[in-house]
Amino acid sequence: MSAILTLPQPDDWHLHLRDAELLNSVVPFSARQFSRALVMPNLQPPVTTCEQALAYRQRILAAVPSGQAFNPLMTLYLTDRTNPLDITHAALSEFILAAKLYPAGATTHSEAGVTAIERIEPVLDAMQEHGLVLCVHGEATHASVDVFDREAAFIEQILTPLVQRFPTLKVVLEHITTREAVEFVENSPAHIAATITPQHLLYNRNTLFQGGLRPHYYCLPVLKRETHRQALLTAATSGNPKFFLGTDSAPHRRQDKESACGCAGCFSAPAALELYAEAFEHAGALDRLAGFASHYGADFYGVARNTATVTLVRENWQVPEAIPCNGDTVIPLAAGDTLSWRLRDSG
Repeated sequence: MSAILTLPQPDDWHLHLRDAELLNSVVPFSARQFSRALVMPNLQPPVTTCEQALAYRQRILAAVPSGQAFNPLMTLYLTDRTNPLDITHAALSEFILAAKLYPAGATTHSEAGVTAIERIEPVLDAMQEHGLVLCVHGEATHASVDVFDREAAFIEQILTPLVQRFPTLKVVLEHITTREAVEFVENSPAHIAATITPQHLLYNRNTLFQGGLRPHYYCLPVLKRETHRQALLTAATSGNPKFFLGTDSAPHRRQDKESACGCAGCFSAPAALELYAEAFEHAGALDRLAGFASHYGADFYGVARNTATVTLVRENWQVPEAIPCNGDTVIPLAAGDTLSWRLRDSG
């Protein structure tokens, strides 16, 4: 087996960068390996207008290390009060590609999210008309739904009627975690796609409890049974262009992850591409990593494929135990673990 793997430079189609000091600490990890990233809008307050999105983009660009080319692409946060005119304005910007549907209360900073799909139907009409992608956090949030069933319930109760009501709306079901989500995407038209994270390819829900509760593996949607992980791995390595890379890397300061609230989110950016390589190699599908990581997402979003390349080398290395952040620390996904592929720095 070759000790070198060269890929077209990948894109991250689902990324959280936060803001202020945390943003400045985490941007370099994504800029080092990805050409572009679709940045999520769940700040406090959320990014709901084009002006806010483009201002946020400038703050991200200011945090990119000198000499690195990194293009943040932006999203708008949908609320019950989103105006269809905001969609019209977003469609005119080359830097805003999508709007994000967070069911209210589904995940971090989703309190301002949509309470009922009916309240944003004019917005969805505008998105369908202008070709703006709807990115979906697919979890039903009613208290009666078991946390491990939230994705399947959302698909049945909300997403299936939505795509029937808006038959040409481009939709990405983000960070899928279940066999039901894989089957939904596979059986849907070509304008319905999904992103898959490294944690959901590599780990199942047992990982959360090995040796005690492990908050740095806690994300939403939560890790699922092994049968679901296997379904995701099969989808990611299948060569089906409807499945592509989206890390959902989501940094939190250590004390916030290890506090009573236990913030949801895995900070995978420091080793994202290496973690995907581990998953694809375990599946015997390294030859299909380029499509998943570098081609299919760009094709779906209608942007040119990258021509630059990155190189992974077979070399054991240890993921850092912690990442410094303005006097605090952020714990990366797989902290302290030894990986067998390492991204080679350019130059």
